Amino acid sequence: MNAPKTAAKTATKTAGKPAVKPSAKRASAKSARRRSREAALQGLYQWLLTGEDIGAIVALGREQEGYAKLDVKHYDALLGGCVQEAADLDAILARHVDRKTTELSPIEHAILMIGAYELKHCFDIPYRVAINEAVELAKAFGGTDGHKYVNGVLDRAAGDLRAAEVAAKR
Repeated sequence: MNAPKTAAKTATKTAGKPAVKPSAKRASAKSARRRSREAALQGLYQWLLTGEDIGAIVALGREQEGYAKLDVKHYDALLGGCVQEAADLDAILARHVDRKTTELSPIEHAILMIGAYELKHCFDIPYRVAINEAVELAKAFGGTDGHKYVNGVLDRAAGDLRAAEVAAKR
């Protein structure tokens, strides 16, 4: 008997209100930083597969639709930094992966490089955010359970790269 009254109250409360809150729409929009990570992922993926000159990859990236929506400074730092420090980033990752980094899927490898780079250099980004952003990349572009692997590897790498910050949060 109460069900019709409850349904009527709910219908009255929601009448005239938008189905999606304006703040929810903004939350679903990609940030410039997220877009820069996605573009850097594409460039790193291309570099890992082809070994092509990074200058040519950057030039191609700048021609892509949506480039103006990127955090260009972060994109340049990620792509250039990951390529320049590839050996160091792979050495960091090697301590936490179950195989050689060259045997990883190129997508997961590139995502892990981006995550490790942000953990190592981008101290304005909390370590949990850097890990979460990498996990989101893996969910969008990686294999079925690749995000779980990325999360585990970067969580352990954060202990090395941001020991004080990790200890303070735990």
